Amino acid sequence: MSNPSEFLWYIPNQVEGGHRGDSSDGDPSSLETLTRHATALEEHGWTGALIGTSWGRPDTFTVATALAARTKTFEPLIAIRPGYWRPANFAAAAATLDELTGGRVRINIVSGQDNLAAYGDSEGDQAHRYGRTRDFMRLVRRLWTETNVTFESEHFRVAGSTVAPRITPRGPRLHPRLYFGGASEAAERVAATEADVQLFWGEPLDGVADRIARLKRLSRDLDRDLPPLEFGLRITTLVRDTSEEAWADAEAKVDAMAAKQNHVDEHRRAPAVGQQRLLDLHARGEVLDDNLYTAPGRYGGGGAGTTWLVGSAAEVASSLRKYRDLGITQFVLSDTPYLPEIRRQGDQLLPLLRDPPALAPDRVLQADRVG
Repeated sequence: MSNPSEFLWYIPNQVEGGHRGDSSDGDPSSLETLTRHATALEEHGWTGALIGTSWGRPDTFTVATALAARTKTFEPLIAIRPGYWRPANFAAAAATLDELTGGRVRINIVSGQDNLAAYGDSEGDQAHRYGRTRDFMRLVRRLWTETNVTFESEHFRVAGSTVAPRITPRGPRLHPRLYFGGASEAAERVAATEADVQLFWGEPLDGVADRIARLKRLSRDLDRDLPPLEFGLRITTLVRDTSEEAWADAEAKVDAMAAKQNHVDEHRRAPAVGQQRLLDLHARGEVLDDNLYTAPGRYGGGGAGTTWLVGSAAEVASSLRKYRDLGITQFVLSDTPYLPEIRRQGDQLLPLLRDPPALAPDRVLQADRVG
């Protein structure tokens, strides 16, 4: 595989606790609480974490900046919406944070509908929304890599624009990578031409394989002019010491969700195409592939909480390696309670997933002779 695997977690970034069954004790949005998550990620082998966004949460970019200042290696995957930002303003903010942190910034572009009236947006229909996202990503990348940029489209225009500070190239990394999700035809066309990483939710292996093949075809058909698109998986991983313990805990969690169905995950309100694909999986069975649990989607689980990989560390690692064999290189995992699971899965799961170190040339020759 040409690109090494990377493993990130998820920081919920909520004003109130209890997100997907997480502990509601203390102050979940305090800098001290969030810093404990970020430093635990550093200490237990994770590259960084996705920090989610929606109207009514603490501002994601501000949270990411604060956590980057309190850590040394933690890489925030910052979810942002084109409707919240103008491209040049965002490009300058992200370039500044990237330079201050030594190149630790990653960006997740979110195009799904949010509370438009609350923040004064008019995203319009799907075609308009994804057209704007396409132009946003194209213009931001140009502002990061070019000077004196002039750009004009239906959605944005700049003239003679040069962002400061300039982003420092770091090896093959010329700028923060742009992650993107979405399963509609409009979303996939944007991903095929503009994204660096396409994120999938926890679909079965055959569904992910089909989507990877389709996106590769689209990249060719639409004359993608960027490096090859990478692929990522955002999924819940419920890991316990034994398979029996994992399934008992998974079923207990689903029973608790069923008992309080008055709570509905934000992803399930007017579900997008990708979310609906997940919700429809339960019709195929409660457990798909080896250990993909679909029952959470029946009782309020949305987004990455709709399907779970359940099992011992060895069993979940085996399933994740099968996704890696399909071409997934970016993994964004989580389970609740978030902080203890950062430690458990960092210590038990990640060592089973690390790419084997490359052999030095003399070792390769020796291995050939032995084999």
